[in-house]
Amino acid sequence: MNSELHPSKEEQEFLNLAYSRFFNLHEEIMADTFWVKEPPLRLHRIQELFSVYAELLKYPPIQWTIEQEKRPTYADVGRDLFTCIRHVMAHFPFFDEWNDIWLSKSLVNLYSKRRQFIDRYLTLNEGREAIKYRFWEEDKKQMTYVSVTFPANYSQGSKVYLKDILSERDGVKLAAIFMFNVLKIQIDKAIL
Repeated sequence: MNSELHPSKEEQEFLNLAYSRFFNLHEEIMADTFWVKEPPLRLHRIQELFSVYAELLKYPPIQWTIEQEKRPTYADVGRDLFTCIRHVMAHFPFFDEWNDIWLSKSLVNLYSKRRQFIDRYLTLNEGREAIKYRFWEEDKKQMTYVSVTFPANYSQGSKVYLKDILSERDGVKLAAIFMFNVLKIQIDKAIL
């Protein structure tokens, strides 16, 4: 670990802004009322959630937390998958709905001389067995089961739909909970 003291004054400012925005988005996305809103609005908020989380991942103590977690696939999902999804939404802003977002190997690498993060991630995980998760919603007294499914034919140029990797409602709620659990480890009431 790094011996620098965290958070610095500049990091505190960043953390206050980022955590505040993340918590607001998390609360909105976890509410049942969110899921009856128009798909373009939902997609915009989901994009924001993944973007804020990706920015927070730059904070070294959060990186250390993910790397030190001993559970299998924790970094694969908590950092890599969510970063991949954020890149997909940022670099392919052509869709109005989560269920319409697709990409292909040729599209991902169209204007790049080197392989992009999305391509490296999907190639590395192509055909990998699904990762199964569950989460408890206390207000509903309900357990929800979700799978992260990796594409089987990405390198063959097939269209890969984001909805087939992670479902919109339950998958995004899982992501929001997962992100929240990673981020809450770093919360210090003195800085927020």
